[in-house]
Amino acid sequence: MNVPERCAVIGILDDGWEGLGEESRRCLHEAELVIGAERTLALVRPHLPEGREWRALDGALAEVPRWVEEALGRGRKVAVLATGDPLCHGLAPWLIARLGETRVAVLPAVSTLQLAFARWKLPWQEVRIASCHARDAGDWSFAAGPGHPLSPVLRAVAQARRVAVFTSPENGPARIARALIDCGYGEEIRMRVASRLLLADEALFGPLTPQEAARREFPDPNVVLIERHGGEAPLFGLEDAEYAQRAPEKGLITKQEARALSLAKLRLRPDACVWDIGAGSGSVGLECARLCPEGEVWAIEKNAAEVANARENARRLRVANYVLVEGRAPRGLDAWPAPDAVFIGGSGGELPELIALALARLKDGGRLVMNFVTLENLATAIAAVRSSGFPWEVVQLQASRSKPILDMHRLAAQNPVWIVTVAKEGE
Repeated sequence: MNVPERCAVIGILDDGWEGLGEESRRCLHEAELVIGAERTLALVRPHLPEGREWRALDGALAEVPRWVEEALGRGRKVAVLATGDPLCHGLAPWLIARLGETRVAVLPAVSTLQLAFARWKLPWQEVRIASCHARDAGDWSFAAGPGHPLSPVLRAVAQARRVAVFTSPENGPARIARALIDCGYGEEIRMRVASRLLLADEALFGPLTPQEAARREFPDPNVVLIERHGGEAPLFGLEDAEYAQRAPEKGLITKQEARALSLAKLRLRPDACVWDIGAGSGSVGLECARLCPEGEVWAIEKNAAEVANARENARRLRVANYVLVEGRAPRGLDAWPAPDAVFIGGSGGELPELIALALARLKDGGRLVMNFVTLENLATAIAAVRSSGFPWEVVQLQASRSKPILDMHRLAAQNPVWIVTVAKEGE
């Protein structure tokens, strides 16, 4: 079978033609169609003879596979220009997935990150890489949701002490710094910025605190290194007193003992999507978010004071994969993504409806876990889950904590908690 000519995806840096290798130059000389961002096309256009077709992909990225297919189908040779290493947060994997790996050849340049670390004289083999090279969605906030371009950066910072970031003009270092501040980071963070690499006005900035970086403007294009030193809370098992709670009624929180068992019953995976209904101060949902760094938590709470506490707790714990809605469930839950796990800590009187909705939306193999302190709510929940046909269990948790009495200690009992677990098995 006659194999079609391949499309060459060629990495290029801002030193342009001078930085290209012999094979990359040859492919560009032979190409009858050259595709790239306008700024990269300008780097090679003066060095190539007349007669070839040029297509700018700015604002037309979705059209590129069709352009390539049509050109290859007519026996024309194609070159696509990409920045740095096209396989590192570049367009090569995307193009290969649409054209097939046999129809694409990749000729990488040095990654801009590799070049930046050489300028900083820092090793980078253990660095986590993130990208916010995406649309302009404004500044990040806790209400932004997981689709915000800066969400992957904040997730990476929560998991790794050193994160290298591909930026964009819309999502640059100052906006990243503001997001870090809003997420609760401070003096434990330092940022470095490498701007306009290989150009005459190349510049390095930092180390800077987020507050310093947020007040500056940095020349484009640039890449960022975020370094985190300490400032980590335990991943699991936070003390009740570490959470902001409603005052003066301290104690309106899922206690540590019940929280630990409920989290175990949820059987969370790192990429799980979790619903937290009746979030209160956020203790369960926020620990879910920390245990699911690649996932997300969607929480709802009707009490405005508790919502304020939950948002403060999210900042204290620097949890970015947590979306909190002020409202009364089940209103709005139909727009949430299907969950892998659901926790119900408060029902507001709609318990049967919430259970039915949670089990209907829950993915196969997922878990619904509920906490109750009253016999009436327990009875209502058992009636609802029995009619669902899914396996369920109830655990009564009775815990006591030591309290000083004179120069000795006694045990003070906490209220009993019933933990109801429903496993949604595949139908």
